[in-house]
Amino acid sequence: MRFIGLDVHKDFCVVAISEGGKARQAGRVKTRRDELELFAQSLMPDDKVVLEATGNAFAIARVLEPHVGEVVVANPRRVRAISHAKVKSDQFDARTLAELLAADLLDPVWIPDEQTRVLRRLSKRRLAIVVAMGRRKAHVFATLQRNLYVEPKGTDLFGTRGRAWIASLELPSDERQTIAGDLRQFDFLAAELKVVDREIAQISIAREDIKRLMTIPGVDMITAATMVGTIGDVSRFPTSRHLIGYLGLDARVRQSGMTAARTGRISKEGSAEARRVLVEAAWSAKRVPGPLRAFGQRIQARRGSQIATVAVARKIAVLCWHLLTRGEDYAHHRPTLHRRKLRKLELRAGASSQQGKHNANPIWETRSQDERERDLVAQAEASYRRSVADWKASGPKQGTGAASGRALDAARQDQAPDPAL
Repeated sequence: MRFIGLDVHKDFCVVAISEGGKARQAGRVKTRRDELELFAQSLMPDDKVVLEATGNAFAIARVLEPHVGEVVVANPRRVRAISHAKVKSDQFDARTLAELLAADLLDPVWIPDEQTRVLRRLSKRRLAIVVAMGRRKAHVFATLQRNLYVEPKGTDLFGTRGRAWIASLELPSDERQTIAGDLRQFDFLAAELKVVDREIAQISIAREDIKRLMTIPGVDMITAATMVGTIGDVSRFPTSRHLIGYLGLDARVRQSGMTAARTGRISKEGSAEARRVLVEAAWSAKRVPGPLRAFGQRIQARRGSQIATVAVARKIAVLCWHLLTRGEDYAHHRPTLHRRKLRKLELRAGASSQQGKHNANPIWETRSQDERERDLVAQAEASYRRSVADWKASGPKQGTGAASGRALDAARQDQAPDPAL
């Protein structure tokens, strides 16, 4: 069996082969599809190939997979943690990858399927558009502030009334041209955002896992699709704690010797898109009656609003893991609100509007049904508050197994059960 290492670059890949305990150089291959196909056909069916995760790594892996026994995409951080060499060259890196693969010292990166890759690309593209729209808005606000104008309260500055108000202002010609240019760019980005949202909706409408995550309060189509794209195969996370660490919502821990472990800010490893949508969902969930709101208020009373929001975001991520693992909907969701989300999903995907037409299966709840659902959610929230009160009233654990301090909490982190919420 041969172990082949590829040091991937934009224009070429440096090849090294480890066979029989010895590694040797094997030239270069251009990173073009036709050249990679010829290279793949020259390999043996039992060969194992390794390359570091880069921008084009997954595309190269898809070309090589049908021709070899296994393609391993390695985490670059883990490779640097294993091999600290003073020599840095393409040939040395390729040979090191081949030797590490032969010694079984590489932790492979999960290779997502095509639809998961599409969801990830769309999520990143959407985030870039939203950030660019925010910059255009900030530029308009700064221009108005320079000219001593304050936008009227309760008015969308980028809506019809807001733009009419801007047109009525006395501004220098260059400042008016600046705002007009910002508004044109904002309109273009808004149109692009609708296109991306429609593509995401067309994928989401056929995915039961995305619809299931939408039963969580505060989670809409964008949040659910981003989470499904980020998680991929949920079975690769043995527990919810592994998912939390993958998303970068776990706290940094510092501990040495006999000193107690100190926890700090979240690590922020992994997908920034997933953390962003989870925080946005947490802000919404904190305003909706239910156990998530009670949990957020409990944390907020001790740690403040910002930390409480991140804690709720982490709780939503834990819920996502449980729902996807068990194949169940959120226990305390409101069915009518979920139907509203699904109807908005259909409209975003291009379904025709039924406004003004008779619908045999209406999605909007009657007043009595709405009241019943609100009562059930309120009961769930009250039950959570009672459980917390009983837990606090029980006092600290007594006996030989009792101990205090953050060091014990850190030591028991892997054995602690997942939250029941």
